[in-house]
Amino acid sequence: MLDILAITGPIYLCIAMGYLCTRTGVFSKPDLRILGKFVLNLALPALLFNAIAQRPLRDVMHMDYLLAYGLGSGVMLLCSYLWARYMNRSTGSYRAFFAMGTACSNSGYMGYPVAQLVLGSIAPVALALNMLFENLIKLPVLLTLADNADAGAHRTWGTVLRDIARGWVRTPMLVVIPLALLVSVMGWALPGPLARTITLFSQATTGLALFVIGGALVGLQLKGKRRLVGQITLGKLVLHPLCVFLAFTFVVPIADPQLRTAALLFAAMPMLGVYPILALKYGHEEVSAATLLAATVGSFFTLNVLLWVLKHYPL
Repeated sequence: MLDILAITGPIYLCIAMGYLCTRTGVFSKPDLRILGKFVLNLALPALLFNAIAQRPLRDVMHMDYLLAYGLGSGVMLLCSYLWARYMNRSTGSYRAFFAMGTACSNSGYMGYPVAQLVLGSIAPVALALNMLFENLIKLPVLLTLADNADAGAHRTWGTVLRDIARGWVRTPMLVVIPLALLVSVMGWALPGPLARTITLFSQATTGLALFVIGGALVGLQLKGKRRLVGQITLGKLVLHPLCVFLAFTFVVPIADPQLRTAALLFAAMPMLGVYPILALKYGHEEVSAATLLAATVGSFFTLNVLLWVLKHYPL
């Protein structure tokens, strides 16, 4: 167990440092937003670019991974949405956020650092595949469901597609993917100074992303509807990875064992860090913030258990 804690220990120590530095005033919430923007707009895009551009295309585009992860996540989304509707009798827009909390992982800030420590060089490839699926399918569908559930907020699918296109060009992590694919296909080599600059930015990703997560937890409280918080946390940390595991075990096999592990690890992460921010528009921010805190704390235990299982029963 100590060797597993040697992997997860630095992850949660970085999160704890972010929390303590923000709690004691060394960094403020606005400071964290700036650091978060740096990670999202520079460090992670640089990391994705290197991960794709430096590999042959056949080593990057894994349709088996996309299909298996997508199927498992889709089943989790559907079951969560139906549970929120028929069992919890939740309001229209909250059904979508209940489902979002159970099936949308924090791939960039937490999933990648964990996968990188466990799997090494395959982690950026899995991150790129996850970002494609989450930003092009999961989040647009869920936000559209939330909008259309509220009275007077109906969006056509044509509007949704336009919003996806606008979001693509405004999201550096998505913009670099086709550019990196072009470099990979053409076999181009970047000039030395440019390649080293991109590498320097990419190396700042892991620790800084975890630090930002810790700072974001300051001020969040476990209050409100505890039953809902518990249901979403259980769904995200246990049922989502279970659905992905069943998908690639029985329906769409993933050929590469490292990618099978990556799919399971990314699914086992807490929900995306902007979960409470997205919920603010619909009035669900308190429950969403409490759930984010519970899932982040709870992931320390579930992730260590998962790594222990993977060590003794490799995929």
